[in-house]
Amino acid sequence: MFSAEIYDKRRKILAEGIDDGLILLMGNSQLPMNYPSNYLRFRQDSNFLYYCGLDHPGLNMIIDSNSGESMLFADDLTVQDIVWEGERTSVSEMAETSGIQRVFPLEKLSSYLLKSNPVHFLPSYREDQEMFLQSLLNSSKTDASKSLIMKVISQRSIKTENELEEIESALDVTAEMHKIAMRQTGDGISEQKIVGKIEGYALENGRRLSYPIIFTVHGEILHNNNYTNIMSSGQLALNDSGAESPLHYASDVTRTFPVNGKFTDIQKDIYNIVWNMQDSAFNYCKPGNSYKDAHLTASRIAVEGLTNVGIMRGNPDDAVAAGAHALFFPHGLGHMLGLDVHDMEGLGEDLVGYNKKNDRSDQFGLAYLRLAKELVEGFVLTVEPGIYFIPHLIDQWNAKNKCNEFINYDLLGRFIDFGGIRIEDNIVITEQGYRILGPHIPRTVEEIEEIMS
Repeated sequence: MFSAEIYDKRRKILAEGIDDGLILLMGNSQLPMNYPSNYLRFRQDSNFLYYCGLDHPGLNMIIDSNSGESMLFADDLTVQDIVWEGERTSVSEMAETSGIQRVFPLEKLSSYLLKSNPVHFLPSYREDQEMFLQSLLNSSKTDASKSLIMKVISQRSIKTENELEEIESALDVTAEMHKIAMRQTGDGISEQKIVGKIEGYALENGRRLSYPIIFTVHGEILHNNNYTNIMSSGQLALNDSGAESPLHYASDVTRTFPVNGKFTDIQKDIYNIVWNMQDSAFNYCKPGNSYKDAHLTASRIAVEGLTNVGIMRGNPDDAVAAGAHALFFPHGLGHMLGLDVHDMEGLGEDLVGYNKKNDRSDQFGLAYLRLAKELVEGFVLTVEPGIYFIPHLIDQWNAKNKCNEFINYDLLGRFIDFGGIRIEDNIVITEQGYRILGPHIPRTVEEIEEIMS
């Protein structure tokens, strides 16, 4: 945990942003995997962690917006609990470590809330959490507080130095996970073996994953968690994986590399296009610039590069305006990063990533951009351009002659088995621009080939 003073300050700032009433922050409970006493690994709610830091199930907190006072509602373990799960810190001791002034048993929570009007709470993302909320408020109508949502987003969006240290701590482990993957990938090796190696490294260093590992020779499938393939020379392996810090701050890094350690000429050409997309996007990341424009900048670089190898044609600006690039770059450039790998998206993706100046587009590809608004010093985000050759999507567009003036469909048959390339790093927006977080992970063609030699 951070110091009690940090959590107390966060809660007071939150309370000052809410005009009246009580703020309810619910912690997560244990979640059964397939029968009641067989639990999934516990993960605390990120908002609860941010304002409280207590990483145990069965905890709930109220903040009085008028007085700024915090109250923890929870029960100490029974003897039965201790027999099966072992002892833990008492609720009173937990409260003290977080700077919480008062403690009550869980059974008092509902009556305390029902005496107050209004009660502010955040959106539920778990069914058990929603049902518990309904029981607390004695109502099936549970509309989250817009003012609370916006205050939390405003607060959590700006990362402090101690938060940056946590993210970089996660990236220390993540960097080694990626180097292990590069060194151990080879012809005849199963994807599952590499996944086991890198997840094992995280576990042996006391970390958990930020999200399920994506490791595949079918990089054209954007979120591929199927590890059944045996890798072969000539294929590209895409590794999208990241570890959490001890306080659950996430990292999110992607590298793509040749299975046999040597890029072919065309793999090198496409890889360098993606590298240039990321480098151009980096240079656009500074306070005041919109992330939508960074995305469009990367998209223009993609068109220029693909035109140079004969896959696209025509004016790059016109091609991007028409959305032709999205055949090869169908996702957004990146997203916020913090206690969640897609930070705060449980509060509403549009509320986190957009504002009145930047409405979400309905154009294919651009519609998937999670972060579009102006960048602010202290934002932490991912920059993750990619180029993919998705057979089903290519066939669909070709059948409709979609963007035919910009796409050389006759050539695309040569790329049906190419897969996909993505490069992803985590940055913080600084006063003058940006800084890549964490240790360097081989990123250029030359660096990757050297570490795999």
